[in-house]
Amino acid sequence: MKRRIGILTSGGDCPGLNAAIRGVAKAAYELFDAEIIGIRNGYGGLIAGECQEMSKKQFSGILTLGGTILGTSRQPFRTIQVIDETGVDKVAAMKKTYHDLKLDCLITLGGNGTHKTANLLSQEGLNVIGLPKTIDNDLSGTDFTFGFHTAVEIGTEVIDRIHTTATSHGRCMVIEIMGNKVGWLTLYAGVAGGADVILLPEIPYDIKRVAETVETRAKSKKAFSIIAVAEGAMSKEEAKMKKKEREAYRASLPYDCISKRIAAQLQELVGVESRSVVPGHIQRGGSPCAYDRVLATLFGVHAAELIRDEVYGVTVALSGNNITHNKLSDIAGMPKPVPKDNTMVLTARNIGITFGD
Repeated sequence: MKRRIGILTSGGDCPGLNAAIRGVAKAAYELFDAEIIGIRNGYGGLIAGECQEMSKKQFSGILTLGGTILGTSRQPFRTIQVIDETGVDKVAAMKKTYHDLKLDCLITLGGNGTHKTANLLSQEGLNVIGLPKTIDNDLSGTDFTFGFHTAVEIGTEVIDRIHTTATSHGRCMVIEIMGNKVGWLTLYAGVAGGADVILLPEIPYDIKRVAETVETRAKSKKAFSIIAVAEGAMSKEEAKMKKKEREAYRASLPYDCISKRIAAQLQELVGVESRSVVPGHIQRGGSPCAYDRVLATLFGVHAAELIRDEVYGVTVALSGNNITHNKLSDIAGMPKPVPKDNTMVLTARNIGITFGD
């Protein structure tokens, strides 16, 4: 029985997307008679009907390739059901493209927003399977998302390289790691890179406690300090504010990012020379690490197995050492913050890393 499979990548790009696409395609060709339709630029391409039938050779040589051969875009879930200024009903347009292409199922590779839209399309009667990707590792139901470990390695390398210049100049270096709502990436990279302080969105900090750590290190003849801070980290004062109030407060400050603010505050409070480093989108780029190549392949193959077995309305997941799947309706819109009693947090505390609380 022939099955027509649509595949799209949505949201921010990350290492491992092409490996997952390859895993789906290669397994589908092996398991059943498959036709694969590539959908360009995420849900935007599904809305606009930007699709093409793909050949087997297009899935060769992409295992190690960063980014996504299909292109991606962001379609915020909060507006996906809103008729835009041109009168386009986005949900209706996506359903029409799905049916016009005579798809048997749609594979969506993405993070939280992507999964919320995937769940919506599933509830609208389409056969949908999700694959969890994000460097933030903030999707519920899976131990890890592909893309996360590569970003951890990149963040760790940044911290490693900053260590040498911090040591040479006796500076306090504040390194801003991606993670606006959750701190998994900063936590793992901070521990792996030997940071002295780790600041996460889930654990509001007191800048005076951070300053105490830096000052204590300076007095013990450790002239440098390494602080890994998530871009969404917030002070205890900010944590008490409502979102709009916090945004207005930050807009009033003379700093365009959290790392610059913390570096300036520490220089004022402790008197040590402080600098901020923002690696930014470097953390999203490049070839996936071996772990992410394997994980993305495992996820892709499991998705093909689900298509073979006609199991839809689910997203693939890693649970312990097992590849499994969860209902989209159970995990869509359910973020995965770092628990304060998480093993990694406790481990960090037990080796002397402070979280500023």
